[in-house]
Amino acid sequence: MKVLFLTQYYPPETGAPQNRLHDLAVRLSRAGHDVSVLTAMPNYPKMEIYEGYRKALFRKEVVDGVRVFRSWIFVSKSKGVFLRLLNYFSFVLSSMFVGIFRIPRHDIIFCESPPLFLGISALTIKSFKRAKLVFNVSDLWPESAEKLGLVTNKFLLRICTVLEEYCYKKSDLISGQTQGIQQDIKNRFPTKDVVWLPNGSDISRYIPVWPRPNRWRLKCGFNDSDLVFYYGGILGHAQGLEIILDTASRFGDNVKFVIMGSGPLKQELLAQKEKQSLDNVFILDGVPKSEMANILSEIDAAIVPLRKLELFLGAIPSKIFDVLAMEKPIVLGVDGEAKKLFVDQGNCAVYFEPEDRKECVICVQNLVDNPDLMVQLGKNGSKFVRKHFDRQQIALNFEKKLTKLLNDGK
Repeated sequence: MKVLFLTQYYPPETGAPQNRLHDLAVRLSRAGHDVSVLTAMPNYPKMEIYEGYRKALFRKEVVDGVRVFRSWIFVSKSKGVFLRLLNYFSFVLSSMFVGIFRIPRHDIIFCESPPLFLGISALTIKSFKRAKLVFNVSDLWPESAEKLGLVTNKFLLRICTVLEEYCYKKSDLISGQTQGIQQDIKNRFPTKDVVWLPNGSDISRYIPVWPRPNRWRLKCGFNDSDLVFYYGGILGHAQGLEIILDTASRFGDNVKFVIMGSGPLKQELLAQKEKQSLDNVFILDGVPKSEMANILSEIDAAIVPLRKLELFLGAIPSKIFDVLAMEKPIVLGVDGEAKKLFVDQGNCAVYFEPEDRKECVICVQNLVDNPDLMVQLGKNGSKFVRKHFDRQQIALNFEKKLTKLLNDGK
């Protein structure tokens, strides 16, 4: 089986889609399939082409046994709509050209959305190469962009909706990252085959460590007795990270709050920290994926918030899985599907209503006052993830779906 992954984001960039897609591509390759990736020159999240890839229109390399084809992309630090669209469409056009003229035929094209516009390239390559199309939806777009206020132009939203529906109709298989996404698409397109392709954890990498090594803690200046509450990921509009700083203001220096990552709101968070004189808040740069297991082994709990939007009732932040695999509990500010999985079923998180600062403080205080509860929730979480969200098992299940898709077409 020959599979081509089409995605704008891929390592050496860091982030949830990059890690998830790379992991799936590598696992399918190791299972004996011919796997390639068509992606952009790495630039995210700083919106600068990485050293070694600049001024290149096309690049071919091998990453962890997977062939990776890279094509040109326009990048700009501007947040303006026009330049953002230019960023998306530059890769649509360059990937279309490379996909048609520089890459051999594949049986299946696996297209990652968002960005939704990449569906144009996927459908074109599918037509030229006579391949099956799997359209993987990790975020409902343009619905999410509209509800977050990122796109307000009604004409553009209408065009995007038409494109979204056309991509679904022309796909041979649709996969959704959450059950909420899967059900939303299934409700609108009941005749389409829509499957759940969840995120998960590489449990062979995330193995709980005891006693705690404390190397990262010492580097940060934390004491062994300090309780460390951690957030790692994108510092963006959707997360509502101000609640972490507001919560931190209610605790003394022995309770540390670490926010690690990059994104459009980083400077605002730094300014808020300075304004409130929060000496127990540490806003740090992100680190390579290879360092994450060591850091997670030394925190006490993670805080995972999202803004209070109906859109996020089906959201499952990917950072949850690795944290739980390391036997660390979650302070969860995400309602809907995430609450059902990790609070009601997994019993590995304490829940506060999204954007409710008072409830968030109560949850953190509950864990501070009950170290045994913290330990038990962590153990529950590791067990739950290893049973239901092991990336190896997820890849095996998806491999069966791809094989069936090919066989059904013969």
